[in-house]
Amino acid sequence: MAYTAVDAVFQVFRRRLTAQQGLDFAAVLPSVLRAIFVHRWDVSDHPVPFTGRSELVAEVKQVRVNHNLTPDNAIEATAWAVRRCTDKRDFERVLEKMPDGAVAFWHVDVDDPSELEQRVI
Repeated sequence: MAYTAVDAVFQVFRRRLTAQQGLDFAAVLPSVLRAIFVHRWDVSDHPVPFTGRSELVAEVKQVRVNHNLTPDNAIEATAWAVRRCTDKRDFERVLEKMPDGAVAFWHVDVDDPSELEQRVI
């Protein structure tokens, strides 16, 4: 379930990036997440614009629809986990270079910002 959710979130995000933007984003991810992010990516596809959160969640749920038990908070849960295993400065730096909507896609509301600090686990 976790792999499908993360992979789906990555697929939905990368559909909105050029190949260079995607490689820049992948470069700040840990190696396993980087591999999931680029796996089977057709870089010849043209990027599509970001849409509203509900449309993005619906798109996430359409990835491997027969095997997808992804919850409604899949994007936020993935964003929370990714932020905890990446360097915050690098992650924010690369997001600022992404298309409009990228920062919002990876935004996580937390009461205590230390919840998003990088951790090994």
